[in-house]
Formats: sequence, structure tokens, C-alpha cells
Amino acid sequence: MRPILNNFGFNMAIDKIILGIDPGTNIMGYGVIALKGRSMKLVSAGILNLSKIADHHLKLKKIYERSTGLIEEYHPDEVAVEAPFFGKNVQSMLKLGRAQGVAIAAALSREVPVFEYSPKKIKQSITGNGNASKEQVAAMLQSMLKFDEMPKYLDATDGLAAAVCHYFQNTSGAGNVSGKGGKVSGGWKSFLKENPDRKV
Repeated sequence: MRPILNNFGFNMAIDKIILGIDPGTNIMGYGVIALKGRSMKLVSAGILNLSKIADHHLKLKKIYERSTGLIEEYHPDEVAVEAPFFGKNVQSMLKLGRAQGVAIAAALSREVPVFEYSPKKIKQSITGNGNASKEQVAAMLQSMLKFDEMPKYLDATDGLAAAVCHYFQNTSGAGNVSGKGGKVSGGWKSFLKENPDRKV
């Protein structure tokens, strides 16, 4: 185990830190969670906005720099990356694949293990529905981790979802996790049943 900084929310040593990354050529989302036993805390979530950068190679450079910066700041034990989905636009697929490769290379350059998950797998893990919308995934994460404000860009919660998905894949009884003072069990249907006022 390792000591945890005060702003991570634990008063004792933690077991693991996971960094989740949703690579993108316009917006890269990321999320960091800290684990202690079966407790999970949100450490950070945010985006890297690349939409104003025209040069694709410069975008890749920025993704690499931000990814290594996050690793150096939070010292994750593992990195979870969302794999590109298969689409009809070959050029877009190529660019997304490059973005993912750069994020993976950043982690490996710092000797951090990398795990890949498909978008469908991540959605299934978080909501119980592999076809869930970004809004549904974000709402479930908000319920699990008890953060007050929804990020402006849901790419941030997509990155966070990759980290939480990785945690669930390596925890027995996935789907049951205690966040900051709460417990969430089941998938999207049970969430709606427990929160009838939430319609996403």
C-alpha cells in the first residue's frame, strides 16, 4: 500500500490509483480514482481540448504531454484506455487509433500497465447496458462517486468511466461499490427506480 494525499479523500494508505483515458482528436477525457478496499473516491476528472489545433501531429504531441503529465501528477498504478470504436470513416478511425496509441505509449514510457476496453464494455460495466448514452453513463458515475456538478464536456466522464470499468473488471461482485458515503448496486434500471426524478 502507499500513502494518499489529503485531497484524495482518504485518511489512510490506499491500495491503488487508476487513471482512465478516453482518447480523442478533438477532446481527450480523463478521470482518476483512488481505491481503498471496496471504497472508491473520485480524485480528478477533466479534458484536454484540442479542437482549436489544426495540425494532427501537434494534437498527438499534446495528448502525449498531457497523458505523461497526469501520470507524473497522480502516479497511477494502472491506466485504462477506451479503445476506438469501429466506424465507417476510415480517416477518423486512423486518427483515433493514433490518439489511443500515443496515450498508451505515454503510460508505457513511465512503466505503467495499460488495459483497453471497448466503449460497449465500459457502458455495460457502468450502467448494465452496452448501448447506454453518454448522459446515462455520466449519471451513473455521479451517483456512484457523489460529485456535485456534471462536467461541461462528458468526455471527462467517459475517461472516468474507463477507470471505473477497469476497477469493476478486477473486483469480485462488480456493480456494487461504495463511493463517498453511498452504495450503488445493479444497473441503469435500478438507478432509475431509486432516482425517479432523473430522466436522461
